[in-house]
Amino acid sequence: MPERLVRPYGGKLVDLQVPPDALEELSAYAATLPSLQISNRSAYDLELIACGAFSPLDQFMGKDDYQRVLDEMRLQSGLIFPIPVALPVEPDERLKLDEEIALRSVKNELIAVLTIQEIYAWDREEVSGKVFETQSLRHPLIAEMHTWGSLHVSGPMRLLRTPIHYDFRELRLTPSQVRERLKLFGHQNVVAFQTRNPIHRAHEEITRRAAEENDAVLLLHPVVGLTKPGDISHYTRVRTYKALSAHYFDPKRILLALLPLAMRLAGPREALWHALIRRNFGANHLIVGRDHAGPGLDENGDPFYEPYAAQELVEQFSDELGVTMVPFKAMVYLPDEDRYEEISRIRSGVKTASISGTEVREDYLNNGRNLPAWFTRPEIAGILEDVYPPRHKQGLCLWFTGLSGAGKSTTAEIVTTLLQERGRQITLLDGDVVRTHLSKGLGFSKEDRDINIRRIGFVASEIVRHGGLVICAAVSPYRAARNDVRNRIGSDHFVEIFVDTPLEVCEQRDVKGLYSKARRGEIKGFTGIDDPYEAPNNPEIHLDTVAHDAEENARSIVAHLLQKGFVKSEKEDEV
Repeated sequence: MPERLVRPYGGKLVDLQVPPDALEELSAYAATLPSLQISNRSAYDLELIACGAFSPLDQFMGKDDYQRVLDEMRLQSGLIFPIPVALPVEPDERLKLDEEIALRSVKNELIAVLTIQEIYAWDREEVSGKVFETQSLRHPLIAEMHTWGSLHVSGPMRLLRTPIHYDFRELRLTPSQVRERLKLFGHQNVVAFQTRNPIHRAHEEITRRAAEENDAVLLLHPVVGLTKPGDISHYTRVRTYKALSAHYFDPKRILLALLPLAMRLAGPREALWHALIRRNFGANHLIVGRDHAGPGLDENGDPFYEPYAAQELVEQFSDELGVTMVPFKAMVYLPDEDRYEEISRIRSGVKTASISGTEVREDYLNNGRNLPAWFTRPEIAGILEDVYPPRHKQGLCLWFTGLSGAGKSTTAEIVTTLLQERGRQITLLDGDVVRTHLSKGLGFSKEDRDINIRRIGFVASEIVRHGGLVICAAVSPYRAARNDVRNRIGSDHFVEIFVDTPLEVCEQRDVKGLYSKARRGEIKGFTGIDDPYEAPNNPEIHLDTVAHDAEENARSIVAHLLQKGFVKSEKEDEV
């Protein structure tokens, strides 16, 4: 049996906190240094490095650690570490070896001082293949990596402050704080449960059984950093966890704490990482689910990872890491007995009931139906129903992509009219209009085009997040940028529409004369002439603009949205 409340991985918890009496002086000094503004992802990583959650890691990885993690899932010391944690930056003349630089948040707050000991290049395709086992741009992190700088910097850090989280402050506990509280329970073991979704009755049963069978405290440890795009917000999820832990668990058997982790959705490797992190919080068991930390489906509709690969990898390293893998077993409800049971223990012919995650969204929440009490607790159902409007009131992005002159804007304008006719309020972001206002001053280099698309995507994501329907019509020639927007918004609320018009037809329609100028060399880097257009591999809607006119195509799009429930039918309006 693993040692009770095992020591942190590597022997001790990292703590980068500067003594209070030196903090004011360091802050004043940091304000005089060159600054590097880091992403939210890097800020989450820094926070967990600083408090010891990533122990034995005490800084962003240097080249040797980084490479061995890619190749062998180990640090140079030989200790397990399956996920690379590095600080990506753009080339900058201010970055000099042995010099100090101040790290700032996206809000420009001073976070830490880093002494630059290494600056090294990294390869996106290598990371994609070794860590994520795919090159698919439908994987959220692979698309996101195209926005990261081409270099990494590394070196020792002195912490000025961790990001201030004003929400659920009583639950935001460091590894040291969690370990101290766990000692008070007096049980032999600690079973951690990683979650980024609401917990329903089946999860409740599994976690309770795992705690009882292992004479353990349950560490309910949800991720509240960056999760899968489109996930229910952590504000809603934490409300459900608080309700469950308060009313349906033995208070002597559960500790609820929040983990500000930026997930990578790396499947098996990530599951092993989760086990390492939970060991640092004092757990010696981890419940590992089917397709644990998977990002969903690729462009062909297939899962990125085998369903039990995560369980197998954690079990493989269980003894060395000191964390026992507890498999998340499939559970079903037995209506005649009013209880849950593992599928493997049910006799043939016994009546069962279950609801999949897809059915929860599609059949219940999207249709305004109440979730049954046998499936989820009434408190949880009420919280979800309050924040989950019917599908026709949810946010959605229609993303038109295609060559210049393909007919994107014309079709988008007709769709706008047809949807307004059916009661939806529309925001139309046309590529030409956006360049006049939001992206004025950008050129047409690949970098500027990507910036333009990601700006449109950011605005679109905010509209969708607040329940609006936004239509974007832009050439958007590169798959990586389009998939980054998809992943920012979430695939359930993103419809990619490929306006597939042959180049020669676009040239015939060239009312602006752009193709002619490009052919004569007066315009450089013009999409379709001397710069590539990367057509979508599997768009939700593929329009043929030769066989069908713009209105026919627009009506086919509305029909698709009706079928998906994003628009109410005329019969529903009459009710």
